[in-house]
Amino acid sequence: MNQRQGRQLLEFYQDLGFKTIYRRTGAKIEAVSVKTPPVLPSIQDLPPVLSLAPDHDTLEKISQDIGDCQRCRLHELRNRIVFGSGNERAKLVFVGEGPGADEDVQGTPFVGRAGQLLTQMIEGTASKEGISLTRADVYICNVVKCRPPENRTPEVDEMEICGQFLFRQLKAIQPKAICALGGTAAKALLGVKEGVTRLRGKWHKWNEFPVMVTYHPSYLLRPYNQNAKRESWEDLKKVLHFVYD
Repeated sequence: MNQRQGRQLLEFYQDLGFKTIYRRTGAKIEAVSVKTPPVLPSIQDLPPVLSLAPDHDTLEKISQDIGDCQRCRLHELRNRIVFGSGNERAKLVFVGEGPGADEDVQGTPFVGRAGQLLTQMIEGTASKEGISLTRADVYICNVVKCRPPENRTPEVDEMEICGQFLFRQLKAIQPKAICALGGTAAKALLGVKEGVTRLRGKWHKWNEFPVMVTYHPSYLLRPYNQNAKRESWEDLKKVLHFVYD
């Protein structure tokens, strides 16, 4: 990394609202201020490895770092930040798109109609497959932590800003697998343009974690999506057996 690249990287993180990133020097982890230095550092002074996630990161620490987030326009109309819920040591993490109206009021992901369906899918499928599992055993979060106005799809810059915290959440939990609910979550994790129909039912990778893509529960609530419901249950069966068998 040259001087110009180092400065641009620090400015990028500063624009996202981060005050600190971390570098590894041998076995030691050091905090690095994101404040752009007035004088370009020498190449030797630049951190060799930059990461958004320090070792031994925790969900509590990540939530504290989010704080009363105002890093993007989504904070303007939100009621509450919806960080995530469930088992902090979960083997399986579900990632959705963003909070809806009910989630925005309660501060918990997937508590509305789509969330009730997701709970039924998790617990009902597990029961039928002979797996002892409840919703409380998994972890559920979203790509963006604030409700987009009128439940619109999050914009790219909004997903990039919140995506830094999603990255840390997933790295902190270290699940055995991730289930991406819907096209927005799939694109955020996998960086692909294909839709859910082409991506679902097959294993993908986000960093070292296996990812299964399936339909978002809100899509399944529409009466004309009977085939999608069947396919989603098949996807979920595949995920549950992979994680818990």
